[in-house]
Amino acid sequence: MTPHFGAPAIGGLPRRRFGRRDVLTISGLAALGTALSACGVEGRGPHGTPAPSAVANFWAGRTGTGTVRFANWPLYMDPAHPELGKFTAETGVRVDYQEVITEMAPWFAKVRPQLAAGQDIGFDLMVISNGIHFRQFVDSGFLAPLDHAKLPNYAAHAAPAYREEAFDRGNVYTIPWTSGMTGIAYDPRKVTRPITSLADLWDPAFRGRVGMFADTQELGNAGMLALGVDPVRSTPDDWRRAADRLREQKSAGIVRNYYDQSYIDALGKGEVWITQAWSGDIFQKNLSDGTDFKFVIPQEGGTIWTDNLAIPVTARNPVDALTLMDFFYRVDVAASLARYISYVCPVPAARERIQQDAAAASGDRRAELQAVAQSPLVFPSAADYAKLHYFRDFATAAEQQEYQRIFEPVVLG
Repeated sequence: MTPHFGAPAIGGLPRRRFGRRDVLTISGLAALGTALSACGVEGRGPHGTPAPSAVANFWAGRTGTGTVRFANWPLYMDPAHPELGKFTAETGVRVDYQEVITEMAPWFAKVRPQLAAGQDIGFDLMVISNGIHFRQFVDSGFLAPLDHAKLPNYAAHAAPAYREEAFDRGNVYTIPWTSGMTGIAYDPRKVTRPITSLADLWDPAFRGRVGMFADTQELGNAGMLALGVDPVRSTPDDWRRAADRLREQKSAGIVRNYYDQSYIDALGKGEVWITQAWSGDIFQKNLSDGTDFKFVIPQEGGTIWTDNLAIPVTARNPVDALTLMDFFYRVDVAASLARYISYVCPVPAARERIQQDAAAASGDRRAELQAVAQSPLVFPSAADYAKLHYFRDFATAAEQQEYQRIFEPVVLG
């Protein structure tokens, strides 16, 4: 796992940023199983589902304080923080913004003792990723249930797909900060036919030139989808069949390597011609380096992952945090964030706003804005969303560890 590195923006748009996505989902490293055991928690019912009165009880009598403390990942906002400046100017609420989250396991381990003791963690708002640690936050009762009556911008502008995410159906505890798609990328200079299917990753024509992810959840998803299995509904028998399929691919010499985010460099150097890929990486690589790599959601489907805004249950300033969450769903603000982040924007209407800004711009600035607005990697179509699957939501650490035991040997064997 690596931290999130980056380079300065050009004309307000991002240069390529590395090291982010490979820490979003459950790692394929055996060390994570140890980390999960060390910070195991007691559940509080099926997936920590709150009682119907929980929202009213949590928010009763709470008022704004004029401050919100926001913990995020590095380079997940323009360093000048224009959106936060606008928020303070309009509301008077001061934002203490810190880029202190670099991996989910260490972050959960850091804040868990304070949350378990009912203590303030120093932040009122944080960005956390879907995966086993998200489930631990929920099952431990560490997240405040959201009052959707105070999220009118989210209700009006969020893409409908985000209300159906398996890990937090109905957005009980979270709303998306940004998300991305896992699919296939390829170099059309090396691959002379259109790529449309996961079966292409098993094609002997690309022997030794295929990249697969080392992340066991991403790798397992590819194996399952190639067999027609929806990861969300998958069973251990499905996992074993998928692992067998992936071992066939490896034994045939088709896979060059199992990559973390370094796959993008391997693609750029021509070491791989076709690879599992994350949408934001391909968009940023093409924008910054002038490459023309293609990204496709295969006909069998791809996956969608999400980084999410959440309020810790011990937050001192939850009303201001909720106000800031909703502010990010204003169309103009979402457009500003999308221009910098360049992953999937959860506000489809932001696309039109960026197009308007492009029409008023000129030169490189105009071209770059148009690239963001027109990219299906930032603004997927309804048809694209329909082909995306959510990640398997593991009910227990033991279930997750069984998954690891099945897929780890594919990568490490």
